[in-house]
Amino acid sequence: MFRSLLFIPGNNPSMIQNADVFPADGVIFDLEDSVDIKEKDNARNLIGNYLTETSTYPSMVVLRVNQVDTEFFEKDLGLLATGKIDYILLPKAGVDSLGILEEKLVEYEKQYDLSEIKVLALVESAKAIIEVFKIAKHKRVEGILLGAEDLCNDLEIGRSDEGTEILFARSRVIYACASNNIVSIDTPNTSISDEAHLRKDCLNAKNLGMKAKSAIHPNQLEIINEIFSPSKKDIEWAKDVIKLAEDNIGKGAFSYKGKMIDKPLILKAEKIIEIAKQFKIS
Repeated sequence: MFRSLLFIPGNNPSMIQNADVFPADGVIFDLEDSVDIKEKDNARNLIGNYLTETSTYPSMVVLRVNQVDTEFFEKDLGLLATGKIDYILLPKAGVDSLGILEEKLVEYEKQYDLSEIKVLALVESAKAIIEVFKIAKHKRVEGILLGAEDLCNDLEIGRSDEGTEILFARSRVIYACASNNIVSIDTPNTSISDEAHLRKDCLNAKNLGMKAKSAIHPNQLEIINEIFSPSKKDIEWAKDVIKLAEDNIGKGAFSYKGKMIDKPLILKAEKIIEIAKQFKIS
């Protein structure tokens, strides 16, 4: 369970060294889009040295590898030897590329005596959005991240502040994840200085059903964590509902502040409390 994932370019040593300081629930060490082709080897070495030599790590380490059809893909997976990587973020994810990744992960798990490596699938093409329910069923996939910029390039359309052009894609990711009990992760917001727009974008995604959001800059994390956490009002409501549910065991639905409370709302309250406890929110 997480709310925020921060992309860290693999060729940015200062950000890499501070990876455990940023208030993200997890970090994505990026070897793909944010790293120039001439910097791929250097980026891989920087990340490898950090994971091997540092004594403190982010609570969740994700490695975005290059696409499966590139010369860098298997070299990137070599970083699994550090034993510090929790997830592989697969770019341009699809049914076929997941199959290729699966074969390689089995090999590396045997070679390095690793526990099963989990996958976050980055869906960023029209084909991937159509396949997303199949992607969500893959045994290794624990979350799906929407990549709206590449998707809009694929569709040959622009991005708007309102995000109406990605409503269909967001909805498919959300429903695919919810129906398979995995995490839906919203696309990054490319504005790093407009807090009002970031807040609006986060609220829109959360209200649709996204459970987390990725970030491209540390200054986005406070707002993302706030919005994708239960509010104090939510927590107070959940505590009251759970207490009343305990007092009304065997009585079916009951009333709270003029509204009827039944099993779905009790389950919602329990989920709110579970999330609040995980992130130490009172």
